[in-house]
Amino acid sequence: MNSLYLLTTKLRYFGPAWVFASLNIMTGTWVLYIPKVRSKLLIDDAQLGIALFCFALGTLVMIPLSSLIIGKLGVGKVTIIGITLFALLFLMPIIAPSYILLCTVLFVVGLSACLTDIAMNALVSEIEQEDNIHIMSASHGFFSLGGVIGAGIGSLLITYFEMPLTHMLCATIFVIVTNILVCKEYIHLKGKKEERLKKSFDIKLIKPLLGLTIIAFLIMGSEGAIEHWSKLYIQDIIKISSEKISGFGFVAFSIMMTLGRFFGDSVSKYFGSLPIIMGGCLISIFGFLAILGTTLLLAVVGFGLVGLGFSVIIPELFRLAGKTKGVSPAEGISFVAGFGYLGFLISPPFLGLLSKMDSLILSFTALLVATIVALIVTFFISKIVSK
Repeated sequence: MNSLYLLTTKLRYFGPAWVFASLNIMTGTWVLYIPKVRSKLLIDDAQLGIALFCFALGTLVMIPLSSLIIGKLGVGKVTIIGITLFALLFLMPIIAPSYILLCTVLFVVGLSACLTDIAMNALVSEIEQEDNIHIMSASHGFFSLGGVIGAGIGSLLITYFEMPLTHMLCATIFVIVTNILVCKEYIHLKGKKEERLKKSFDIKLIKPLLGLTIIAFLIMGSEGAIEHWSKLYIQDIIKISSEKISGFGFVAFSIMMTLGRFFGDSVSKYFGSLPIIMGGCLISIFGFLAILGTTLLLAVVGFGLVGLGFSVIIPELFRLAGKTKGVSPAEGISFVAGFGYLGFLISPPFLGLLSKMDSLILSFTALLVATIVALIVTFFISKIVSK
């Protein structure tokens, strides 16, 4: 809870956290208008899926470039430039006059989203190391909070806007102005550059980083799968037809993830990153077992447990990546984030394939297995680090 206090009382810490929130405010607002964009362009779900894939493709293309840009401009400047560009570019999908242009602009938005994401995580990692504090998890909590502001509050305000562009423009102005107001405490930060000599490079240094990428791939992949399939799981497997009730699973997942991230830094400070990741995996395993119990109450509780367990894992992975010896925070985080985004991209269609082979029970069993594998990998990383 001390991390949440720091974020809300000191501009040096609130500024970066607000970038996390801003990223999801824009995304959450955009999500509200996806159905209208689909109707306007007369495209089907398959074409919409390809367009959204272009967004994900943009994030993947930017991953190897982000650390170079951050190295040239500095982590502080790239963070404020990234979120400003992201907010402005997200006006384009709303007004895209054709399907081809929609795909193109979503690809460009994906580029700016990835650059901002890696820069803001590297920025928080730098500040944590400079000030010897733990705020990464709470910063990710602000990301979840941004989704609540964008999609939650935005859905209440949507009836007051006759045109989608007006709503998006208001969100863009709000995000840009607020970030400019709070960036002065971090914009000057450059970020450390690790000097590496080829002759002295120790292959042992890459082992923890590779392990982190495997965990990120599995956990972020599971997050993406739950986002896309949790509602359908409750409808198809538990046989709940109500649109509102069938969404309770993802609501429980989101709420517990937000709460877990706000409290995660305090827990991490006392127990350390690797024990926290193992604990998060264990909680999530019990959550998936509850989901597979195929009753509504168990499923909702299970999704909540998975959200709580997952909440601390990705922030701790980024924290560890940012502190890996021999690489800069930007390089370490971009490497781990790259595999995470890849998992997030691949998992929804992969679970759809498993569902066609059998049912969504098989799909969620696969997520349970993935979480068990992540736990095992974390255990081996802890053994390597302890030596």
